[in-house]
Amino acid sequence: MTLPLALTMGEPAGIGGEISLMAWARRSEGVKPFFVLDDPDRLASLARRIALDVPLVAIEAPEAAPGAFARALPVLPIRLAYPATPGKLDPANASAVLNAIRRAVALVRAGKAAAVVTNPIHKHALYEAGFHHPGHTEFLAELAAENGHTPTPVMMLACPQLRVVPVTIHLPIRRAVADLTSEMIVKTGEILARDLAQRFGKAKPRIAVAGLNPHAGEGGALGKEDDEIVRPAIEALKKLGIDATGPWAPDSMFHADARAGYDAALCMYHDQALIPIKTLDFHGGVNVTLGLPFIRTSPDHGTALDIAGSGRANPASLIAALKLAGAMAETSADAA
Repeated sequence: MTLPLALTMGEPAGIGGEISLMAWARRSEGVKPFFVLDDPDRLASLARRIALDVPLVAIEAPEAAPGAFARALPVLPIRLAYPATPGKLDPANASAVLNAIRRAVALVRAGKAAAVVTNPIHKHALYEAGFHHPGHTEFLAELAAENGHTPTPVMMLACPQLRVVPVTIHLPIRRAVADLTSEMIVKTGEILARDLAQRFGKAKPRIAVAGLNPHAGEGGALGKEDDEIVRPAIEALKKLGIDATGPWAPDSMFHADARAGYDAALCMYHDQALIPIKTLDFHGGVNVTLGLPFIRTSPDHGTALDIAGSGRANPASLIAALKLAGAMAETSADAA
């Protein structure tokens, strides 16, 4: 892979800067060359604060990053309006946070970077500055819009042992059940199957579909949704040529023997997907956005304002996100 990965700054008051520094310091762990879109003064101050010896080099374009990466962390400067204080949000810096994301996406779409890797943002700070999206994913989908068409983003959580995709995401359980439709399951399953093939190298991806109710409804005794909503969706996916099976009893589809039988699990609601993967690999899970015309990964945690600037942040999830983005970029290039 010759193109570098583009890593955004995330919330300047959070742990994004220090885990970026730590990730470069641990680059020998299989991390592909990356550059950060960030304020060099902020990163230099953070490195001194947490006593981490990370030399920085400012670059004007991503092409310089691979050559510089071995000796220093390449930084494409995005200046903050005000100096950031770890743990203290400042909406005045929201424009820099968003500009870093916009610039990263533009560089990837222009063929100058291989993938977007995003550090965690703090939505409350962005809302105070006029940000109108529910979160990172929806903003990325807007940036991916073309010819009046906005793609449908799909959230995947991935670790070496498991990949999971929830059909409904940040909804109360009552609303998740009420909103779930066969059409939603089919649409999500189509996007999942396509990206498993194009970006994960699964020529014939196997998708295990979780039931909604305990024991997948147990023939209607524990709810009719599995027979009336989930099963018809599985049949529709099969008619599209997708190897989808289920509905499987959610309590018995995530042990090691069961996981060997599929490439990804399609789950009906947030916790059904996230509990098993966070149990298996809490620090190494990666958030992947499927359905976009570019690769995007992110660490599966928040800004951790309470420990920001202390040097106690764990960079494992960011390192995993960088490694996965690099692998996906290589697979996509091979597929193309």
